[in-house]
Amino acid sequence: MSTPDRRQFLIAAAASVGASLVMTGPAGAATNVRGIARDRFPEGVASADPQPDNVLLWTRCPPRTGRAADLQVEVSEYDDFRTVIAHDQVTPLTEADWTCRVLVGGLKPSTTYWYRFIDADGYASRTGRTFTAPNERDTAPVRFAFVSCQNINIGHATPLRRMLVEDMARPEAEQLQFVLHLGDFIYEMIWSPADQPQVQGRTVNEIGPLPTGRRVGTIQVPTTIEDYRHVYRAYLADRDIQDARARWPFICIWDNHEFSNRCFQSQINYDDPVPAQSLKVAANQAWFEYIPARVTGTTDGLRRFLPPEVSDTPLVDIDDHGLSHEPNNLAAINSLSVYRALRWGANVELILTDNRSFKSQSVAEQNIAAPFMPRGFPWYAPQDVIEVLDAGRDYPGGAPDTLTYNGEAVPNPARDKPAGSILGQRQKQWFKERLAGSTARWKLWGNSFGMLHRRTDFQNLPDGFEPKWPSAGYALSGTDDWCGYPAERRELLNFAKDQGVTNLVSLVGDRHAFFAGYLSPDLPPQDYAPVAVEFVVGSISTPSVFQAAEAALPLDRPLSPFYLARKNGEGPVLPAMNMAVRYGVDSCREYARSGDIEAAKSVRNPDVAPHLAFADQGGHGFAILTATPDDLRVEFIGTVRPDHPATTPDGIEVSYRITHRVAPWAKGKQPRLEHLGTEGHADLVTDL
Repeated sequence: MSTPDRRQFLIAAAASVGASLVMTGPAGAATNVRGIARDRFPEGVASADPQPDNVLLWTRCPPRTGRAADLQVEVSEYDDFRTVIAHDQVTPLTEADWTCRVLVGGLKPSTTYWYRFIDADGYASRTGRTFTAPNERDTAPVRFAFVSCQNINIGHATPLRRMLVEDMARPEAEQLQFVLHLGDFIYEMIWSPADQPQVQGRTVNEIGPLPTGRRVGTIQVPTTIEDYRHVYRAYLADRDIQDARARWPFICIWDNHEFSNRCFQSQINYDDPVPAQSLKVAANQAWFEYIPARVTGTTDGLRRFLPPEVSDTPLVDIDDHGLSHEPNNLAAINSLSVYRALRWGANVELILTDNRSFKSQSVAEQNIAAPFMPRGFPWYAPQDVIEVLDAGRDYPGGAPDTLTYNGEAVPNPARDKPAGSILGQRQKQWFKERLAGSTARWKLWGNSFGMLHRRTDFQNLPDGFEPKWPSAGYALSGTDDWCGYPAERRELLNFAKDQGVTNLVSLVGDRHAFFAGYLSPDLPPQDYAPVAVEFVVGSISTPSVFQAAEAALPLDRPLSPFYLARKNGEGPVLPAMNMAVRYGVDSCREYARSGDIEAAKSVRNPDVAPHLAFADQGGHGFAILTATPDDLRVEFIGTVRPDHPATTPDGIEVSYRITHRVAPWAKGKQPRLEHLGTEGHADLVTDL
């Protein structure tokens, strides 16, 4: 496309999305600013979703006199703005909580740019740095970070400070090009130190109270858009989060806490499940205002969100994919569509899915599953039962009339129900088309839910052990993510296999843990045949699975060795749960007896987790991905617990670095992960 044609294309694109368009032109002089006034731009600046020749810029500038005033935006190839290549005006909107967006076009691919906003008094925002995507034929290495789950109410975002410091120390050619944020940018559940000074051993930081929030036990949760806006402003006041958004363009997807814990579609589920279409619309609007992204919905393009009028109505008229066609539900969940794909040169296509807005209720949370949830085994459910209940009438070979549980034949309550769905019919079709049609070397699925099974063999506990596992099959941890929707999980992985999709890598947050491994439609005792690879990143600051167990479970229970351990009964508590999901109960029992890792490994059950290459359910930190035509590498950077503010310029101490590599694989072949090396140490992780 010629330059004039491309310019007209960008102008038309900007008009279609309703964004202010700034086109580059001849370099000119910068505005003579009076100084930098961060207090006038209290949430800083951000850029998002870069393309080879354009990028989206963002800021918030509340008025000082009660009236909106135009801002100047400037873009330069120099951090001192010695010359400016793009300059225009943009107006923060009161109905958008004084946020604004600018689409800057006419840029060069694979280039660093600097930008700032200037108010009517001549005071500038902090300077932001962004980076444009390469052209589709560019085979240069792609390097970015992926992160998830930052809770500053009961933690600190200090791993982001470590990421910033390390990146600035690298040569420019090796620096990160963007950050993929996989959800839980905020947590809508707000603790107050006045009500509960500590949560899971952590000091509660005051970020409330919410303007109109309601009480659920000891927490506050939002009831209006002002509550959500309050939380975003609190998070963006955090120095580490704000500095990260100023240094890199972010590509974001949401998880649940941007709306509500345990949510699905427009329903919330704190104390009792209730419809909350009005709250879903409010959450979508606040996300749109504070998370710049190329999204669609009931919006004036990218300029502002236009909230539809909805009423809170029970979810009825549910289709065979679990989606309620109740009009208010459809209006709420479709008010913002965030699933999308972005290309990054010849090497990477990012395919981002929305795993919350269209999903059916997890079968494990439905009343029909209650009789099959074992007591005494926290966070575990019988995998064989979940497989049958989730698949319903679509169970392979036909739905059984009964399930065996506690040695008895129990009627199958799901034999006439449709299978569960996370993506919903329309998004799933889109996802399959993007996956099968991608020409990028690596298809990277930005996936807020994990597909790697976390399971152990409680069925192999010795006779007489109490409590007794009630099933003949494996124990499955995590029934709200893909492993709790095994029918659709299997459908998607079989689709990738049948369509010959290669080099598919799932990048995941949500789990508050690090995992690396292979994705197979089934695990032993069924056929095990990997078709993709998955990397799960630990949380930035949300308490890990291990920390939750450490706070909730005593060490003297019969089941404690499968969750927690002390070597030879002494020293710190260790995450035996890592051994449980990698090697099984016999390994955990041997380690509890001897404290000997090698002895524990010698009695492992190889069928528990042939798919897992790495598991650390106690880890925090971030991950760095590098993609080239020849391989894809992921480095996990695990940090100590972010329980306290940073005491050094580096932000937080690194516990370990572990790198895995996967080479491209051909159609009909299976992927192969290589462990390239480990620096540092993680308890009951690197020793195994």
